[in-house]
Amino acid sequence: MIRVLVAEDQSAVRAGLVLILRSAEDIEVVGEAADGEQAVAMARELRPDLVLMDVQMPRLDGVSATRQVVREQLADVLVLTTFDLDEYVFGALRAGASGFLLKNTDAHDLLDAVRAVGRGDGLISPAVTRRLIAEFAKPSRAVGADPSVLSSLTRREGEVLAHLGQGLSNAEIAARLDMAEATVKTHVSRLLSKLGLRSRVQAAVLAQELGLHGSPSGD
Repeated sequence: MIRVLVAEDQSAVRAGLVLILRSAEDIEVVGEAADGEQAVAMARELRPDLVLMDVQMPRLDGVSATRQVVREQLADVLVLTTFDLDEYVFGALRAGASGFLLKNTDAHDLLDAVRAVGRGDGLISPAVTRRLIAEFAKPSRAVGADPSVLSSLTRREGEVLAHLGQGLSNAEIAARLDMAEATVKTHVSRLLSKLGLRSRVQAAVLAQELGLHGSPSGD
């Protein structure tokens, strides 16, 4: 069961999201927040698996709320945005969001996104992916494109990072590299820690910046 906290300031939109989420047997809505401060407080209290976070909210915006939730390791964050490219998306990526989804996403894709992030796979709406990575990878936005940052990674961690850059899920990486999915999750966790990154989405952007496409060599 994936426990979800919904943070959205527009009551009608929030009610619609909750209705969709509650239609799934494997998803439980544990709370609803109307602003960023309430979202952080409820995440601390309820410890959900995932916060479905709107970016434009009163009192504390979704980017700042995401930063606090991720920093305190309270939950993964799936960000909802109205536009496919705006500063909120870039800010949320830097803050460590695990996924990005457009508000006009249909119910089926919303549920799939929640499940993907819930099982540890990062997710960016298909409408956002290529432009987001291309824009974020510009020098003015880069999270770090010095190849020397890879020196701390083992060979397998480097391979996993390269596949993250291709947007593959843990299951897909496991199949490509002929290893257990649980092992992939371990490698992802370790490489994020070594690289000082907060999410696999940040790792995917870094891999794109460094031009990783094959199986990098390492220790």
